[in-house]
Amino acid sequence: MALPASAAPFDRAAVAADLCGDGAAQVRGAETLVQAAAELPAADLAFAGSLLAALAERRLACPAEGALLLDRPGAPEGRDAVTGVPRASADARVPVLGLRQRAAIETARGIVALLTGPDVAARAASLAALERRIATVPAAVLDRARDAERDPALRASIAGLAQAAALSSPDPARRRGAIAAVAANPSGAAQARLAALKSDPAYATDPAFRTALDAGLAQVSRAVAIGDGLAVVYNGLSFASILFMVAAGLAIIFGLMGVINLAQGEFIMLGAYTTYGVQEAFRRLAPGLLDLYLFAAIPVAFIAVALVGIVVEALILRHLYRRPLMSLLATWAVSLFLVNVVRVAVGTQNLQFVMPAYVSGGVPLYADFVMTWNRLFAIGFAAATLALTLLILRRTPLGLDIRAVTQNRDMAACLGLPTRRVDRLAFGLGSGLAGLAGVALCPIYSVNPGMGSGFIVDSFMVVVLGGVGSLAGTLVAALGVGGANVLIEPISGAVAAKVIVLVGIILFLQRRPEGLFAARRRR
Repeated sequence: MALPASAAPFDRAAVAADLCGDGAAQVRGAETLVQAAAELPAADLAFAGSLLAALAERRLACPAEGALLLDRPGAPEGRDAVTGVPRASADARVPVLGLRQRAAIETARGIVALLTGPDVAARAASLAALERRIATVPAAVLDRARDAERDPALRASIAGLAQAAALSSPDPARRRGAIAAVAANPSGAAQARLAALKSDPAYATDPAFRTALDAGLAQVSRAVAIGDGLAVVYNGLSFASILFMVAAGLAIIFGLMGVINLAQGEFIMLGAYTTYGVQEAFRRLAPGLLDLYLFAAIPVAFIAVALVGIVVEALILRHLYRRPLMSLLATWAVSLFLVNVVRVAVGTQNLQFVMPAYVSGGVPLYADFVMTWNRLFAIGFAAATLALTLLILRRTPLGLDIRAVTQNRDMAACLGLPTRRVDRLAFGLGSGLAGLAGVALCPIYSVNPGMGSGFIVDSFMVVVLGGVGSLAGTLVAALGVGGANVLIEPISGAVAAKVIVLVGIILFLQRRPEGLFAARRRR
């Protein structure tokens, strides 16, 4: 931090004598430092910091004249606090702080650390300590710390604390200015800070203060409501993105083959574990490129999970196509098998992922709304998955075959289409889409063997609501179900939200059993 090179004269010997004096003198010395800190040069602040630290740690020895800084408590020799000359400490006493003296010393130490701390963490810790005693911190100290701070987040915290201190100022004009400054940076904390001022006596006795507070509180409340609405929309979009990637595979499988795949959630889990494997491979083979592992995991997870799906279809499901109950039980058995295989092979604990910079953190946009990069990654990934899936279904021979078999399986077989091979590849495509959902989930949710079970019910609701086999219906239904869950959950809780959404879907299907978009079929 940049600090002034020079300032008003500072009597080091007098401060050292005060800190070596009785309780009243120690408080006086600490308060002298607190009041002068805003103008002290760097060298004097460093001197004050070393003296205060030695007093708090019982390394300050006080002979008949001067003060000694000891390397450790009880050391036989120390350095003169002012001159730095070595001196014996045999006959020196070591001051003991009382509760009142300790509070004053800690406030002074916090101010010195805030102005001279060597790193952001040290300055942030000192700011947190000062927050509990903000009424004793001069405004000039906070202004100096804010102007010198280079870390944006810490500078904003210092500014917020300065505003909080100004709100308690005895100067009415300064309080009104602080209210306007707080209202200019709306947040939930700012709203609570301003709302607390309604119990201040000035609110009842000072019309100018009451007018300023009411206007500021209305401005902040409006901004917070808009920010909360944006957060709901954003979180709903990210949840809907995951639901779409899961449900798109189900829509293809169920629409084409009539198979209710209860293992789709476990295919998500396999995609997430494949992503972890790619991360560990990068960690060992190319640690310098570790941040790129999420992009490398996309094709790997899709291919790996698609192959698992093809194997499941070839070994089990191809014998059960005209037996829906048996296929339902078979995929349930597959899901249990996959969960227990992963539990035995890897363990039940949550996996630890390295979060690259492009999925870490976020940017504050308005009030308390923060656009987080991990959710934006999921939304963008879902959009790319939708585009690629549409390209496959509409512009490739496999997509043409899938659409033909979906519309009329018997006619497609009569025209020479290998319907069994189409079923196998479509099941692999649907499984691979679930694997991609697993990749998108890694930066957002906990990854463990049971992670897929939380999505399977919602994804089936999306498929049924959107219309079996309709990709457009799946997208619209995912947006609706995801948004409804995120909107209702803070009000009624997660379980009640799912129940309410399910009841709403049931009522809708009573009027429109084919869903939002009925797939075209030829009979």
